[in-house]
Amino acid sequence: MNKVLIIGGGVIGLSIARELKKKGISDITILERGAVGREASFAAGGMLAPYAETNKFDDFFHFCEESLHLYPNLSEQLLAETGVDIELDQAGTLLLAFNEQDISEINHRYEWQKSAGLAVEKLSATDVHKLEPFVSPDVLAGLFFPNDWQVENRKLVEALHKFCELNEIKVIENTEISKLLTENGKVVGAESKTNKFFADKVILATGAWASLIQTEVFLLPKVKPIRGQMIEFRTAKRLFSKVIYSTSGYLIPRQNGRILIGATSEDAGFDRNLTEIGTEILQSIALEIAPSLMNLEINEKWLGFRPFAADGLPILGEIAENLFIATAHYRNGILLAPITGKILAEKVVNNSNSRYFEAFSHYRFQAKV
Repeated sequence: MNKVLIIGGGVIGLSIARELKKKGISDITILERGAVGREASFAAGGMLAPYAETNKFDDFFHFCEESLHLYPNLSEQLLAETGVDIELDQAGTLLLAFNEQDISEINHRYEWQKSAGLAVEKLSATDVHKLEPFVSPDVLAGLFFPNDWQVENRKLVEALHKFCELNEIKVIENTEISKLLTENGKVVGAESKTNKFFADKVILATGAWASLIQTEVFLLPKVKPIRGQMIEFRTAKRLFSKVIYSTSGYLIPRQNGRILIGATSEDAGFDRNLTEIGTEILQSIALEIAPSLMNLEINEKWLGFRPFAADGLPILGEIAENLFIATAHYRNGILLAPITGKILAEKVVNNSNSRYFEAFSHYRFQAKV
C-alpha cells in the first residue's frame, strides 16, 4: 500500500492523516469540500467531558474515556511538532442544579459514578460559589468532575493542519467528492465534478455529508446533520475557570476572555440560517448559569452540523474492500479525534482490529437499510 485518500478535512480526517504519517505512509491526500476544519470542528465547543455526560458504562463511554487519556500527550506532541498550543485546560467541569429535578438527576449521577470508583465530587451551593464566584446565586448544588477537560478546538484544527503542511500531506480544499470509484467491486478512488483521484485505500471522514456521496455497488450508512447554534461573549479578563453545565446547556470559558454558550440541537438539514429563537435559547442558558452576563452584548454567533447516525453512535471501520469510514461522532468529534485517528490508522496500515470497530460497525444498521 502506497497511497491513501482521505475524504474530509475536519478534525477526524486530519487526525487520521497524522497517525498514518507517523506509521510511515508517505503518500496521503486529504480532499475537503470547503476550507479545512471550518465545519463542525470549527463550530464545536471543545469540551472533553465523558464523565459529566454519561450515566452508564458501555462501549461508547470507554471509547470516550480512552480518547480523553490521549490528550495530554497529544497536546505536548503537537506543540513540539508544530509550535501550536492547543490550550488543553484540565481545570475540570461543573454540573449545576437549579431545581429539585436537577438535584435528583445529579444525585443519581453522583451515586453511580462514586460507586463505580470514578472521580466526582458533590458540591453545596457555597462550594460552587467558592469555585466559581460569578455563577448564579440561584444554584442549589453541583457536581465537580476533575477529569473532564476542554481544548481550544480551533487551535487543535490549526495544529493538525500545520502538521500536514510540515509533513508533505497533500491537502486539497474546495473539492467536493460526489462519487466513489470502483473496479471489480473494489474502491479505487473518488471523483469530484472536475477531477478523479485514485488511491490504494480510501477513508471517508466526511461528517454530516457522508451519505451524499454516490456509490455503485453498496450503500453507505445513513448520516444526517443536526444543526447546533452557539453564541459568544467576550470579557476583558477570564471570569470562569471551568466548563460549566446546566441541564439546559453549557458555558465554556477560554483563556483569552471568550465565553462560549452552547448549543442548540436542531434537525434542520443543511440550513445555515442562524435563528432568533436559537439565540434566545442560548441567552437563556447563559443567564441561568451566570446572570451577570446579562449586560454583555453577543460578540459572535455561529453554527455547525453535527453528524448523527440513527442511534447517536459513531460509525467506524472497513465498509468495503479498500474503503474505510470514520463518521457520526455527533457531539463528540473533538473528544474522539485522537482515538479515532489511532485505530483507523492501525487498521489501514496493519489491518489491526479494535473492539470498537465491532461496537460501532455499519453492519448494525444493515437490517434497517
